[in-house]
Amino acid sequence: MGNRLFQLLLGSMVIVAALGVAGCHKKQQAVDKPPVAEMNNTINDGTFGKTDTLDCAGGKSLNIGGSKNTLTVKGRCAKVIIGGDDNKISFENIETELTVAGLNNTVTYRDGEPSVADLGTGNSITKG
Repeated sequence: MGNRLFQLLLGSMVIVAALGVAGCHKKQQAVDKPPVAEMNNTINDGTFGKTDTLDCAGGKSLNIGGSKNTLTVKGRCAKVIIGGDDNKISFENIETELTVAGLNNTVTYRDGEPSVADLGTGNSITKG
């Protein structure tokens, strides 16, 4: 449990740092791609209100800290942590762990046998 919390906090800090750096410019600039960063074979997604496709490829982990997104995740994800709210996320495959700490997320995964921890409220997690 402590390791999951650490991963969730680390992912959230990376996302907050990325958003903070993005906000340092004096002029507001249009951003072509939402804030997504990869660190140590883990993808950190902090998007808000977007429809996007992510790729875990052959076993990357994924931290989602954004909200109000519709995400399609391709490939095989090793571990997934969802800390955001009001997301609709569909996965091809989650291998080992799925932790949902956010609120009102709808999560589906097609393949895999992950251990599932729903630490939030109002989440829907289904395999199918």
